[in-house]
Amino acid sequence: MACNMTPVVRHGYRLGVPRPGVWREILNSDAGTYGGSNVGNNGQAYADGGRPWHGQPCSMDVTLPPLGVVFFRWVGGR
Repeated sequence: MACNMTPVVRHGYRLGVPRPGVWREILNSDAGTYGGSNVGNNGQAYADGGRPWHGQPCSMDVTLPPLGVVFFRWVGGR
């Protein structure tokens, strides 16, 4: 999960995660379904195993929507 409490889109925000592989975006509060502008990650992001971040062994670059929250769930390794 990541939150962006600013009115600016954050592209390339690095987020630490516990496992490498594909992470599905399971909720994006900026989705058109909720009246948002559909800024997001096209449904998923990929985590690299060799880039530790936020105290986690892996990380991925994500887009954070303005004034929004995104949730990810790990769906598998590569």
